[in-house]
Amino acid sequence: MSLTPAFLDELRARTSLSALVGKSVKLTKAGREHKGCCPFHDEKTPSFYVNDDKGFYHCFGCSAHGDAIRWMTEQRGLPFIDAVKELAAAAGMDMPALDRRAAEKAEKANGLHEAMAEAATWFAAQMQGLSGAEARALAERRGLTAATIRDFGIGFAPDARNRLKTALPDYTPAQLIEAGLLIQVEGKEPYDRFRGRLMIPIRDVRGRTIAFGGRVIGDGEPKYLNSPDTPLFDKGRTLYNLDRAAAPARKADRVLVVEGYMDVIALAQAGIAEVVAPLGTALTEHQLERLWRMVDVPTLCFDGDAAGQKAALRAAHRALPLLTPGKSLSFVTMPEGQDPDDVVRRGGAGAFEALARAPEALVDRLWKAELAAEPLVTPEQRAGLRARLRELANTIKDNEVRLEYVAAFNTRLWDFSHPERPSQSFRTFNKGGKGYVPYQPPSERVLAISKAGIDQVTIIPALIRGLIRYPDLLRPLAETLVRIPIASIRLRQVREVLLDAALHHDALETAHVLTILRQDALEPVVAKLEEVTLAFSFLAHKAEPEQARRDLALVAEKLDVGPAIDVEIEEARERYSADWNQPDFDEYVRLLKAKQRMDEVFMDALLPEEEPAA
Repeated sequence: MSLTPAFLDELRARTSLSALVGKSVKLTKAGREHKGCCPFHDEKTPSFYVNDDKGFYHCFGCSAHGDAIRWMTEQRGLPFIDAVKELAAAAGMDMPALDRRAAEKAEKANGLHEAMAEAATWFAAQMQGLSGAEARALAERRGLTAATIRDFGIGFAPDARNRLKTALPDYTPAQLIEAGLLIQVEGKEPYDRFRGRLMIPIRDVRGRTIAFGGRVIGDGEPKYLNSPDTPLFDKGRTLYNLDRAAAPARKADRVLVVEGYMDVIALAQAGIAEVVAPLGTALTEHQLERLWRMVDVPTLCFDGDAAGQKAALRAAHRALPLLTPGKSLSFVTMPEGQDPDDVVRRGGAGAFEALARAPEALVDRLWKAELAAEPLVTPEQRAGLRARLRELANTIKDNEVRLEYVAAFNTRLWDFSHPERPSQSFRTFNKGGKGYVPYQPPSERVLAISKAGIDQVTIIPALIRGLIRYPDLLRPLAETLVRIPIASIRLRQVREVLLDAALHHDALETAHVLTILRQDALEPVVAKLEEVTLAFSFLAHKAEPEQARRDLALVAEKLDVGPAIDVEIEEARERYSADWNQPDFDEYVRLLKAKQRMDEVFMDALLPEEEPAA
């Protein structure tokens, strides 16, 4: 099957984006567009716009942007090909023809999907029948409501060898074996895989049943029995409840990973919808990648017993090689001997949220685990700790993240070895290869330029001039630009005109921007901007475009958060000086480090003095 650009363009043209988005987001008409509160982040004032004429949506709050296909993949969580198929069906378009082998595979999968759907319906009916009394009693003991049982499709498999096979006469035993519903033992008739169990459907991202998890009703082993891997189901690539959790997770910017089905169901019933679970195995690389497609830092909420904490540590180790800037894991530890289901049943959603509000960072979980691995009395034992931490850091493939972990572990090692001198724990990585050195104050060049008068007032004209030169950055930087305080009324007017132009024009050129500013009688203000003498890379005659854009974004960020960081540094310093509290000192160090990085990248955006500005 070949999805040509022409086919995809026709599909977008036939799809009413506002109608599609409007199924899950309340939109109101705003001129030629529609607006509403963004589904990708929490907000009270609408900054999410849908433009049917141009076929895209855009949020000025979080920069979410895309077309109808992107909406289906990002908001609904569908794979690309499934998103195209669903949109094509709604638009009355035929998908391009499959080759023979692909067509046979698709036809086979369709038959299995139908069999699984009918099996799920039959199990649900048994749950409500005479034979389901014990299953209903178990559900009641677990606190499940009728609505929860219905929403999750929970059913019951009678304790008999051929009830399901008899109930699905339209499918051959071979089909039911391939679907994982029957077991074939050599020399014997196939028989039902699930018997005497509470049945929990496992669904794909489109909500189709692809497997089952069966919990034993009384005594027996195994307590939980999952479907085997089938053409529809790969347990290492599937997350339970992904179909229901994907949209809430993106909106809350949080996804919680628990160990079992009942944890997911209990939390969902308590109103916490953004929850998924692996399927009886440790988290796999594929499952981690799927979690990271939803949020940057998934939170693992495994059981508070030894097995649960070992599982969390295994996930931490498995994640290390996959880490990239911004992508990580965090951890919430349940009270000893409890799982999330226990927590919400005893204390409600509030008790769980109280734990979830303070997750532990991945680096801290690793540090604590290695610290507790063995006594640290002798020099050899302490050397072993250092070696283990170095080995962990070296498994990280991304160079920048690996360097940060090395720095973090070395800081903790220093604090551990020198508890009487915590103030010396702030150490930064020297990329010149000399290892770890104490925090250095700004260089002479930074100080000299700062004394020359480069402050917020003088930078803002340079920033605006850069935005006029690179107007494609107006949309990505919109939220940052809105927050920057600008004293000049005329420069504020220029900013508002630029942001409005970015909202209403898909592709802006500098000449077009200047025309718009001229129409708003702002040409004298623009002419005044030509007097800017700061030699920023984005104002240079022969600027390298990508570098110039990066530097322009960095300058905007400094103007946005720089003043706030200065205030926070002083507040943290005063708190630490008052009572020598280690968390306050750690916060002070973190803020100093952030300020140093910001000052360094800001100075990098300035060209040498001999480079003429445009």
